Amino acid sequence: MRINFEFADLEAFLAVADLGSFQRAAEQLNVSQPALTRRIQKLETSLGVRLFDRTTRSLRLTLAAKRLSGRARAMVDDAVEATLALQDQSARFEHERNAIVSIALIPSATQRILTDAIKAFRRRGHKARLRILDRSANDVAEAVAQGEADFGISFIPASDPNIGFQALADDRFVVAVRRDHALSGQAEVRWDSLQGLPVILAMKGTGNRMIVDEALARARRTLSWSYEVRRSTTALSLAEAGIGVAVLPEAAVPGDPDSLIASRPLVDPAVSRTIGIVRRAGQRLTKPAEAMIAILMERSR
Repeated sequence: MRINFEFADLEAFLAVADLGSFQRAAEQLNVSQPALTRRIQKLETSLGVRLFDRTTRSLRLTLAAKRLSGRARAMVDDAVEATLALQDQSARFEHERNAIVSIALIPSATQRILTDAIKAFRRRGHKARLRILDRSANDVAEAVAQGEADFGISFIPASDPNIGFQALADDRFVVAVRRDHALSGQAEVRWDSLQGLPVILAMKGTGNRMIVDEALARARRTLSWSYEVRRSTTALSLAEAGIGVAVLPEAAVPGDPDSLIASRPLVDPAVSRTIGIVRRAGQRLTKPAEAMIAILMERSR
C-alpha cells in the first residue's frame, strides 16, 4: 500500500475538524480556501473515504473522519517533535563545529600524546576546532592561568595554587641516533657512553635541560655538549643528518619503525619527567574540551 498524502494534508484535515469551517481553517493555515479544499480532496482520495458531510449551513465529520482524527493528531505531533529534535541536534552539532578548544602544550608532547588523542577525538564525532599553542613548559602554565588556553599539556606542575596537574605518563629520556649509529645496537645507553660524542642538548634554561642537569648533578655526572637547540624537532633534524646524538624525552621521538632515527633509554642514572594535564582549579570547560581531556586520560591508562 502506497501512502500518497502529506503531513500538510493531515494538518488541513485537523484544522477543518477543529474549527468546523473551511474558511476559518484556510485563514488559520494562511492558504486560500480552494487550496485547502484540494488538500482535503487529496486526503479523501488517498484514504478512499469521505471525511466531511457539507451543506450550505453545516459541516459534520463522518465516522471515518472521527476515527482518523486521533491518529492524525498523533502523527502530526510526532512529526513536529521529530523535526524539533533534529533541529536541536543540528544546532548542537553546528555549535560544536564552531567551538574552539585551545590547548597549550610543550612541543615534545605533540608526536606521541596529542596526535593520537586528536584522531580519537575525531573518530568519536567531535567537530570542534582545535587551537594548538606550542609553548615552553612555563608558558604553558601561564597560558592556562591567564585563560588563553582551556587546558595545557606539560611536565612542570605550576606552583600557583589555582593551577591543577593531572599526571598522564612518565616520559623517560633517551638518546636519539641514526639507525646506522653504533649506539643503536645497544638495548640501553649509559650517560658515560656519550662522552666524546657530538651531543645535542636542549638550550640552557629550558625545562628539559633543567631536568637533565639536575639528574646528572645528583648522580655526580657531567656531560659536555656540542650543540644546543631550543626545539626537539631541531635536535632530531641534526641527529637524522648524522651531525650528532640527541638527548631527548622519548615522547619527542617518532615511534615510526621506518624512521631513520632510533631511540635508546639512557641509564645510570635513568631520567624521566611526568607529563600531565594543566588546568585552572574549579574551571568549567566546554563539552568538547572535557571530551578531549577524557580521551587523554583514557589513553594514559
